[in-house]
Amino acid sequence: KRVTRELLEDVQAIVPKDVTIMHVRQGVANGLGHAIMCAHPVVGDNPFAVVLPDVIMDDAASNLKKDNLAEMVSRFNTNRVSQVMVEEVPEEDVSKFGVVDLDGAKITAGQSAKIHATVEKPAKDEAPSNLAVVGRYVLSEKIWELLEFTPPGAGGEVQLTDAIASLMNLEQVDAYYMKGKSHDCGSKIGYMKANVDFALRHPEIGPAFKEYLASKNG
Repeated sequence: KRVTRELLEDVQAIVPKDVTIMHVRQGVANGLGHAIMCAHPVVGDNPFAVVLPDVIMDDAASNLKKDNLAEMVSRFNTNRVSQVMVEEVPEEDVSKFGVVDLDGAKITAGQSAKIHATVEKPAKDEAPSNLAVVGRYVLSEKIWELLEFTPPGAGGEVQLTDAIASLMNLEQVDAYYMKGKSHDCGSKIGYMKANVDFALRHPEIGPAFKEYLASKNG
């Protein structure tokens, strides 16, 4: 009954007027590859992007002229090469991630290079690089057929990384080094760090929140 027009506008602005959201239920937790296949009837035999919601992109300090995912889509549209987002992680943490092998190529934020292989959770002394896969992909339509025939892998689930490995046998796949940083909100500590970082920058609550944190440090 109260006048909450501003709140209404915020909610309505979540989905732009030219965007339609279509929801497909996976039904069983059978891996990311299986989840993507559930969307095949909606997407059709077209290239597509994968955006994992538990990975939050934070580009506040990167001076981006174009969003990371938009840049990946632009590169795919230009050269038709699938793009897999990566970021640098401490060498002692490589065993927690899927890591790309660029055959010694060095790239920096905003650059791409050919992936020669992906290694899932390698030991520190066996890792081909310290560039870990982040939850953003732009993939060729050729991966649909590969996903359909990808057998269960790690954890008995259909893994997207296995299908991408098969795709690399057919065509080039690039690693795109993201600008900014990511927050792994699939972990409790990653979720809390994301809340703190974004809250400190918030124009309304940032100063008060910073003061609150300072009081806790005392």
